[in-house]
Amino acid sequence: MSFPLLTATAVLPAIGAIATAAVPAAQRTAAKWLALVVSLGTLGLAITTLVRFDPDGDRYQLTESHAWIAEFGVRYELGVDGIAVALLALTALLIPFIILAGWHDADPLETGSKRWRPTQGFFALILAVEAMVIISFEATDVFLFYIFFEAMLIPMYFLIGGFGDRAHEHGEKAASTQRSYAAVKFLLYNLVGGLIMLAAVIGLYVVAGNFSLQEIAEARANGSLDMATNTERWLFLGFFFAFAVKAPLWPLHTWLPNAMGEATAPVAVLITAVVDKVGTFAMLRFCLQLFPEASKWATPAILVLALISIIYGALLAVGQRDIKRLVAYASISHFGFIIMGIFAMTSQGQSGATLYMVNHGISTAALMLVAGFLISRRGSRLIADYGGVQKVAPVLAGTFLIGGLATLSLPGLAPFVSEFLVLVGTFARYPVIGIIATFGIVLAALYTLVLYQRTMTGPVKPEVAAMPDLRVRELVVVAPLVALLIVLGVYPKPVTDIVNPAVKQTMSDVEQKDPQPEVEAAK
Repeated sequence: MSFPLLTATAVLPAIGAIATAAVPAAQRTAAKWLALVVSLGTLGLAITTLVRFDPDGDRYQLTESHAWIAEFGVRYELGVDGIAVALLALTALLIPFIILAGWHDADPLETGSKRWRPTQGFFALILAVEAMVIISFEATDVFLFYIFFEAMLIPMYFLIGGFGDRAHEHGEKAASTQRSYAAVKFLLYNLVGGLIMLAAVIGLYVVAGNFSLQEIAEARANGSLDMATNTERWLFLGFFFAFAVKAPLWPLHTWLPNAMGEATAPVAVLITAVVDKVGTFAMLRFCLQLFPEASKWATPAILVLALISIIYGALLAVGQRDIKRLVAYASISHFGFIIMGIFAMTSQGQSGATLYMVNHGISTAALMLVAGFLISRRGSRLIADYGGVQKVAPVLAGTFLIGGLATLSLPGLAPFVSEFLVLVGTFARYPVIGIIATFGIVLAALYTLVLYQRTMTGPVKPEVAAMPDLRVRELVVVAPLVALLIVLGVYPKPVTDIVNPAVKQTMSDVEQKDPQPEVEAAK
């Protein structure tokens, strides 16, 4: 029997989470190093998966299938296509940087007679989230996917509510209240989405008789499974609602600014660069494959919602006073681009959307982690509390600028390629939507450059005059992310070569072909 590589990639961080949580309280540093080593081991397995994956081979590779709950047709089935393997690699890549960036975020504090925030728990929860996200990308059994899609809410709830940001303008008591509110809101929104999806999962089983993604998709394709139009549409809406909450898509987005604002910067990256990608990934894997006709039926409405997300998120980012909430609203705008690319139903749009998931993860990690380093030095998230930072901490300011320029999709940095593909793919089929969406780019330039101007330029404020520049650990976190933004900005081919065959198969699922140009190319 071949080595179960996909299982090992998910199980290693799960075991690491248990081991990290079991480290004695006095050995906080050992817990940190254990978590980092486990995350690096997981990255090694993810790289092995990436190397062994053949983009031109079978659709799902490195597959595993074992009986689990036979009475209900539930199987332990794993497999990755090009889209899944790219996001799996992104997740495994970001977790070590998240751990390093949060190295001191969960150090215990003395508050009266109570010790606050057990360090081991913080890093164990991060590894637990990693394990659940990875298996969500790998699962080809709908019920197996659902279990971990929902289970990851539990460790995320504790990371937001129990290990939130210490910086708050109204003090620790207000901060604690806001953290609790953000954590509960995150949990309730996603639980409601999950419960609606559960009803749709049960409905799918009633119609199809099993939970296997591949078997159901094949039965739909060869005509042996005839799903009534209304049934398919209701099931699609049940799945899509849950994914739209996770993504998040307007108007189901309101939990994200609270969660990212109150979480530590590394946890904020975990939310938007890792966890939220499960929602957009699932739209490609489950909505389009299982419900192709319903996906086409819902496309106009979804494109309008995605367009609102793009403009609304960017407009609210422009008006933010809080650095982390600004990045959160910018992410809502970016997820609008991703969802627009998915439902443009063109190969360029879906390739761009997948590439956008990867590039957004890297660019948001770079910007938010540097913002976290900045906030930890000043003790404030308010933009107005900064000024002249580039004169006292030029390396910090420089990396902050690169992260910001990537966020506005500057040509030469990774997000530009993906945003360009999304817009090209949307223009080809829905030109009006594509034209309006370009205003999101203008607004992105506005909120990013204004943020940099207000925090980094101008006279040096007394409160930041003694601010230290990036330390070695922080440079180790930021430098590789900046390098990736540049490399993928000028040479995205390694990623597109992996995802394009999977996108072509997804286009085949929904029986869509790219629109032909109205003007013939010159010979």
